[in-house]
Amino acid sequence: MVFKRLLGALGVGGPTVDTVLDPSPVLPGGTLTGQVQLVGGKADFDIEHITLELVARVEAEHEGGESEGVVAFDRFTVGGGFRLAEGEQRGVPFSVTLPWETPATQLHGQSLGVVLGVRTELSVAGAKDKGDLDQLVVAPLPVQEAVLEALGGLGFGFKSADLEYGRIGGTGQQLPFYQEIELVPSPRYAQQVNEIELTFLANPGGMEVVLEADKRGGFLSSGHDALTRVNVSHEGVEQQDWPTIVDGWIQQLVEHRASYGSPVGFGSPTAFAPAGHGHGHGDHHDGHRSGPGVGTAVAAGAAGLAVGVAGGMVASEVVDEVGDFFEGEEEEEG
Repeated sequence: MVFKRLLGALGVGGPTVDTVLDPSPVLPGGTLTGQVQLVGGKADFDIEHITLELVARVEAEHEGGESEGVVAFDRFTVGGGFRLAEGEQRGVPFSVTLPWETPATQLHGQSLGVVLGVRTELSVAGAKDKGDLDQLVVAPLPVQEAVLEALGGLGFGFKSADLEYGRIGGTGQQLPFYQEIELVPSPRYAQQVNEIELTFLANPGGMEVVLEADKRGGFLSSGHDALTRVNVSHEGVEQQDWPTIVDGWIQQLVEHRASYGSPVGFGSPTAFAPAGHGHGHGDHHDGHRSGPGVGTAVAAGAAGLAVGVAGGMVASEVVDEVGDFFEGEEEEEG
């Protein structure tokens, strides 16, 4: 979805911008390519900078409850330093590298309900304007896809996915938010666990996997959360028995006696520092928040659906179009 907007800072007769992203989904840590297409206005204009900004719709908890907002998580200057003649049409190609922690927005072509965008900003003759906004489609890395498919094959169902503002303590997280994928437990674990939350934190050398279980209480005990962390490599994904590996993670997660601090290695123990009990609502600095995402623009559905390996995970339908959300955000800014 593309929105063409006249440069409001320059009024009627200013240049227009239309950013066209190459259609193939990009991977976290991968290269995003496309072209910024400019059309000159009714006079010559000096284009000082063309900047692309990666933005995400993120949920945040605070004392007053929960709210949604747009967070910019990277910026790239892709052009500038030229004069755009009256009525001139010019294309500025670009190639930029996404952060490794960029969330996946789809799996096997089906939306996960996560909204990312690429916003184009022009700096023209000292005035700046957000001239265009496009939806960013990100596919999971091979190891992320392998873990998700293994969970589906084990009988876990996709519930929802959202982006949470805050940081998971004790991890190498770089972005100011993290993706949380909520899963309905398989029948094997349904008596022990209410739901499982999954977070991927990718980096050039591999990926941290954070699994959290909302455990059911017994006759004489109350339920509690359990946390397991795993460090995996990008290499050799095809040679691994992921259903067995992932089931081992789940077993350790469910069997935890302590709530936190028992890391699991990929083949050998991994030296993670134990995370603090940072799940309190409103903790935006050192907490992996538990509980389902409630965002009005994020669809919550497909609960209880087991997902087969061949079909991938069944994703919920996105309630609001990406453009509707970001357009509303831009109107509020203006």
